[in-house]
Amino acid sequence: MREALMKTYPAPVSPTKLAHVVIKTSRFEAAKAWYAKALNAHPAYENDQVCFMTYDDEHHRIGIINMPGLADQSPGVAGLEHLAFTFADLGQLLATYQRLKGESITPFWTINHGPTVSFYYKDPDGNKVELQYDVFPTVPEIDAFFASGAYDENFMGIIIDADELLARYEAGEPLESLTKRPPLPEGLGPWDMLRD
Repeated sequence: MREALMKTYPAPVSPTKLAHVVIKTSRFEAAKAWYAKALNAHPAYENDQVCFMTYDDEHHRIGIINMPGLADQSPGVAGLEHLAFTFADLGQLLATYQRLKGESITPFWTINHGPTVSFYYKDPDGNKVELQYDVFPTVPEIDAFFASGAYDENFMGIIIDADELLARYEAGEPLESLTKRPPLPEGLGPWDMLRD
């Protein structure tokens, strides 16, 4: 049997997709409400201990485990930095920003990384969640961006004003202009663009 598998798969294989992430929380109801709003997700299954939420054809994308009594996260410890979710176009990202802002869910960091335009939020437990738009739709385009040296100069990106970007989008400014990453302001480095 092992030899048959090795003949079928002689080289290492990669997963076909990232299926889901699971978080544990003492703020179960708040977490469910937050992810339902942020991702326009709905429960595929839930009880008083777990909630499996989806927003597409995957049976669940977010798992939420109810664990009363957990301590809050401490800054400065190793662990997951953030989760990221991609929207099909910039308009969808901006419409989501506008909808969430109307529900008092606002990003703590909005940045044009170069390859993405990204809005970072914090869920009720402080987990960072990135909602993004991929600027380059193909692998050769992103490869060209990396090969251009733009990331060597600035691996972080440039902080942007989400309301200004939304106004420019609604005014009909071309997508290429909206998503082009400007250079670092004089005297500032990539780490100056970081917000926690």
